[in-house]
Amino acid sequence: MNSANPTPAELLLVCEQAAQAGAEQLMAWRGRFQTREKAPRDLVTDADLASEQAVRRVIAEHFPDHGILGEEAAVMAQLDLPYCWVVDPLDGTINYAHGLPCYGVSVAVAHQGQLVAGVVFDPERNECFSASAGGGATLNGQPMAASQAETIEESLVAVSFPPRLDDESLDLRAFMRVGPVCQAMRRTGSAALNLAYVACGRLDAHWAHEIHPWDAAAGVLLVREAGGSVSAADGKPFDLARADYLAASTANLHGRLLPLIS
Repeated sequence: MNSANPTPAELLLVCEQAAQAGAEQLMAWRGRFQTREKAPRDLVTDADLASEQAVRRVIAEHFPDHGILGEEAAVMAQLDLPYCWVVDPLDGTINYAHGLPCYGVSVAVAHQGQLVAGVVFDPERNECFSASAGGGATLNGQPMAASQAETIEESLVAVSFPPRLDDESLDLRAFMRVGPVCQAMRRTGSAALNLAYVACGRLDAHWAHEIHPWDAAAGVLLVREAGGSVSAADGKPFDLARADYLAASTANLHGRLLPLIS
């Protein structure tokens, strides 16, 4: 493996290995972890920390000179490095803490600020959602594709809310506008899995205004490579540092949702 100039396929392989290593820690820590609040209604567990350490070890073994931006060690300047790995060791921490089986590990890598490879791994279902730039998207090694939903009325849509939700929340306002129009609305508690589900056709759209790069990076690439449409929440090109997004299965659905959520 060429650590100085790795191919997307080489980067994707390490994404998969790192995500699986993190997922193994999450499964091992079930039922015996302690939690603390990083902020009101924003938890971190021993499992988050163990998972991130495992992910970092795998990355460092292959690419010791690459930057790593992780949820539990968030140094945004890492994004300015030529290669930066963007890691959420446990997306859906509150679900995990309550024993709700909807959480996962998200690992992506960007080169010069552009997403090159990414994986969302669901340890409860043993599902590995993978994508590389220009290489398509797969679920457990099989090609996957976004749905063909064109209208809001036929769409199953997911929303993400920030930890501190109030009446001024852009996501709540968008929820109130889209909810009466779409076929149905869901909130799973895991942005990474929501994006993976848009990529494989289980959901038709998902948005988030208040989000972090580690929540969105791998999932945004999954949707793109599965044939979906992704932009920033205001319709501008997706910016990894900002990370807000609207992801939809088709360009037509994206265009119909954009004025309602932005």
